[in-house]
Amino acid sequence: MTNAMQNPPNSDHSIALVNYPGAQAAALYGLGDLFAVANRYAEGQGRIAVTTLADPVEQRFDAIVFPPSLEGARGAADHPLALWAADQHRRGARACSVCAGAFWLGHAGLLEGRPATTHWALEEEFRAAFPGVRLIPESILVDDHDIVTAGGLMAWLDLGLFLVGLWGGPHMVSRVARHLLVDPSGREQRNYRSFRPRRQHGDAAVLQVQTWLETQAGEAVTVDDMARRAGLSTRTFLRRFQSATGLAPSAYLQQLRVEKARGLLERSRLPVSQIAWDVGYADPSAFARVFKAVTGLPAGDYRRRFGLSNMVEEG
Repeated sequence: MTNAMQNPPNSDHSIALVNYPGAQAAALYGLGDLFAVANRYAEGQGRIAVTTLADPVEQRFDAIVFPPSLEGARGAADHPLALWAADQHRRGARACSVCAGAFWLGHAGLLEGRPATTHWALEEEFRAAFPGVRLIPESILVDDHDIVTAGGLMAWLDLGLFLVGLWGGPHMVSRVARHLLVDPSGREQRNYRSFRPRRQHGDAAVLQVQTWLETQAGEAVTVDDMARRAGLSTRTFLRRFQSATGLAPSAYLQQLRVEKARGLLERSRLPVSQIAWDVGYADPSAFARVFKAVTGLPAGDYRRRFGLSNMVEEG
């Protein structure tokens, strides 16, 4: 959910990078460098003044950014920086976050009823903490005008380029991206997202089926087969499986098959048609549709981007 980049008047802009306890230093320094490159190419379009702060300040900013955290820092509603973020937003600042930085915006009360993203691995934790947020974990960046959130640990690049485009236009984005040798667009979190099913749910019968499915992904498995494996009626099994894993059995099996296909595409040179067969799809076209729907990429493109054999050859 991203809006078209805008070309604003040729004026300076101020941005605060929030160095909260546990903030990722690489993102703070990286964003500072990215905006420094943008200023080098500004050519009268207005410069970006960057302030890195660890405590609230009275100055009003055009944008504030909560970067990722490698230390599990999540903030709290009564933390001075969360209160400051809410005040900055009320005064007109665009509130931005990357990865776990979204928790700070959530605690500031800025995301209720709004679309947002965070790292896909934090989805369950984030939904539990902020059930009123319209979370879009498959997106790298969600632009909701005055709130901009980005996904994984390195998505500060996406956010930085977005802000450069917002204030300097697409030509500026192109120049900065070329300078940094980064791809300015076209990524989605689902390109990278792995299937990590719930297993700590306490339902032994469902867990037994989950373990069994790991060895049966290439076989023709029905819901009735799963229910028999669990020793439950089909109706009871459906209810308990959905409750334990958050997915219907058919959707779970589909996700599992795609995850196994990812691994084969990354680690082997098997033809895509063979991989489709090995993970349970007799019809390659059906596999192609499902794989792209789940990952956002055709299988061949996925292999070209993530195949380990390609990386070894290129290295």
